[in-house]
Amino acid sequence: MKKKITNQFAEISVNYKTKNKFKEMPHIDYSHASEQLFRKIWSTKIEHVEEMYIVLLNTANKSLGYSKVSTGGVSGTLVDIKIIFQTALMGNASAFIIAHNHPSGNLKPSRADINLTKKIQAAGDIMEIKLLDHLILTKEGFMSMADEGII
Repeated sequence: MKKKITNQFAEISVNYKTKNKFKEMPHIDYSHASEQLFRKIWSTKIEHVEEMYIVLLNTANKSLGYSKVSTGGVSGTLVDIKIIFQTALMGNASAFIIAHNHPSGNLKPSRADINLTKKIQAAGDIMEIKLLDHLILTKEGFMSMADEGII
């Protein structure tokens, strides 16, 4: 006799539906466009604590949406790569851009920033979800790892 096991498992559902028209989606084709978009969505804590956001893109580099990935302290934020890719997969992204801030005002990426970016890029290559850029924002400026040849 077979046991009924339906109550022992959680149902997982994937649902993607956009309300935006294609022509209304922001197009991201260079780092300044990314910076402008991130500044529109960033919290008021840019000088207070480190945060990381992700912007999801389709194959035409149209923005599908964004999400906050992490919030940390004054000198760092813990980023779980699985959360980045859960968000990208659930959002049906073909590519994405990430950004985090440096409350100190320093635009130079740390070794940890670069190592994290390389790990995310490698995971994206395997999953065929391309990391296009990683920005570091401060109140007064930004740095693009793609523009600097880091990725």
